[in-house]
Amino acid sequence: MVRQLLRRSILWMGVLGLALPASPVFGQQGAQNGEWRSYGGDAGSTKYSSLDVIDETNVQDLEVVWRWQTVDYERQAEDPDVRFNSLLLATPLKVGDALFTSTNLGQAAAIDAVTGETLWVYNSVAEGTSAGRGRGTRGLAYWTDGSDERLLTVSGEHLVALGTRTGELYPEFGENGKVDLRQDMGPRLQRYSWNAAPLVCGDVVVVGAAMSDSPTRQEATPGYVRGYDVMTGELRWRFNPVPQPGEAGNETWEDGSWQYSGNANVWSLMSADEELGYVYLPVSTPTNDWYGGHRLGDNLFAESLVALECATGERVWHYQMIHHGLWDYDNPAAPNLVDITVDGRPIRAVVQVTKQGFTYVFDRVTGEPVWPIVELPVPPSLVPGERASPTQPFPTWPLPFERQGITANDLIDFTPELRAEAIEILGGYVFGPIFTPPSVRSEDPDDTQGTIQLPGWVGGADWNGAAIDPETQILYVPSVTAPIVVSLVAPNPDASDFNYVRGAPRSVQGPRGLPLVKPPWGRITAIDLNSGEHLWMVPNGEGPRDHEALQGLDLPRLGAPGRPAPLLTKTLLFIGEGSPSMLAMPRLAGGNMFRAYDKDTGEVLWETELQAGTAGAPMTYMADGKQYIVVGIGEANRPAEFIALSLP
Repeated sequence: MVRQLLRRSILWMGVLGLALPASPVFGQQGAQNGEWRSYGGDAGSTKYSSLDVIDETNVQDLEVVWRWQTVDYERQAEDPDVRFNSLLLATPLKVGDALFTSTNLGQAAAIDAVTGETLWVYNSVAEGTSAGRGRGTRGLAYWTDGSDERLLTVSGEHLVALGTRTGELYPEFGENGKVDLRQDMGPRLQRYSWNAAPLVCGDVVVVGAAMSDSPTRQEATPGYVRGYDVMTGELRWRFNPVPQPGEAGNETWEDGSWQYSGNANVWSLMSADEELGYVYLPVSTPTNDWYGGHRLGDNLFAESLVALECATGERVWHYQMIHHGLWDYDNPAAPNLVDITVDGRPIRAVVQVTKQGFTYVFDRVTGEPVWPIVELPVPPSLVPGERASPTQPFPTWPLPFERQGITANDLIDFTPELRAEAIEILGGYVFGPIFTPPSVRSEDPDDTQGTIQLPGWVGGADWNGAAIDPETQILYVPSVTAPIVVSLVAPNPDASDFNYVRGAPRSVQGPRGLPLVKPPWGRITAIDLNSGEHLWMVPNGEGPRDHEALQGLDLPRLGAPGRPAPLLTKTLLFIGEGSPSMLAMPRLAGGNMFRAYDKDTGEVLWETELQAGTAGAPMTYMADGKQYIVVGIGEANRPAEFIALSLP
């Protein structure tokens, strides 16, 4: 019924509010001049470059020209007690003749853009920043005023400012080049961490914070977002997504739950319109992800897109995608900024792809939806003490890019035997449309053992996000079809003051080790943002076509449920399959293939098998007259490294 309502509502009912005329802005036009100065190519996170030396006529000739193994291994050779993740999640920047990257130990390094040689290393272990327990970040930020320049990176619990030529600390920034990010986080903080990349907007550098998905106490750290002076490290502002008395939204935290509730943080990447001076925050779920009986109400500004003034941190507008979140449907990716034309009207837009498989499109000046978003009824919660929101926001257009909710019609059906086994598996759980709430796991093994949720906690879309071509206004979004089981259990009262905590979330085992639902299990969808129409959808990855239960069926590509990030150039879409070692991935996830797709049709034009799955987002640049494509790879049993591809 929900899908029928959506399809009856797809006719545009008028753009609400006034839209400023669209005008080309550096932050929304992709990477410029053969460089890559922001994590997403530009401040608007387009993940786009107009480079076209590599195109459909020669992409078949691409070859590996250099490899760079992260310098963390050198630190580990000096001290075997040093530990770090083998997934290189970072995407390097390219400025001048060098690439700049963060590492999984909180270090930073400069790399020769032509040879892959290490030029310098900021050794955070020697500085005492990581103390052998570093956590990787997805990248760093670059700032320049034309005469001065510097790199900003989160290293352990510090925001660090480094010189681009030597990697040395700027002594006038913070305290001897570092700002302690534990400060200004309030008394509830135990340890600060963040694994995204800082964002520079004007002369302010913006950082978020990461929090546990499974806290044991109702009292938790609020997910403050903070802006620091890029020259001095002075705190300019702090935005609290759990509003205090007198602040807008405080009334949505009932019974004083604003006093102790936490999270609602920005753990992922952000974007900015530097001409407007706005930063766009994809805010996540409040404490805790699947039970909210202790925080009744809509819980603003959790699971919202929030626009702030970069200079002051003042809220300009917001839109909440999930009321009273119970599904871990936090906004996972940097919003994409693009100028579109809808029914002849130019609109400065911001686009948020989500775990739940929706594409929310707003006027980024006013926050008004470009196409109507309607509140539709959703199932109530049957968990004692819980009160789910009676409605949730459903975009009427574009249509979802992922399978939502689960019924018997969604189950795998390659053979009658597989379908029968899938139906029997489904009967052991609560299931239904999207936003069916979590349920309490029965102590009777013959009764329901939780709720099947689709999309699961890795989406739909996840931190890898989407890419936008600013010339055609087409959005390309990779996504995952992987249901999970969410069950609630009563905790040990000595260990937790929640009424319920999550049981171990897990992927759903389908018949004979196959996925439970129909493919594709990993896909790429192209959406025209001028019309909202889906242009094409293709599976990303072969999938288990050689599985013994599928022999003789002559199946097309089934897609692999990985978390790869896209890269757009003038003529091509580059994307991998994602590392199978990423957190919370289902069985049969990821793969080692890296491909170039035709942007107009989704046809695979070229593919190569790498030594491990892609972990970081790819980027591209020019150096010495050659175009390069660089991507980070790694798996649990493989060293983390960057792979550089170019034409011979």
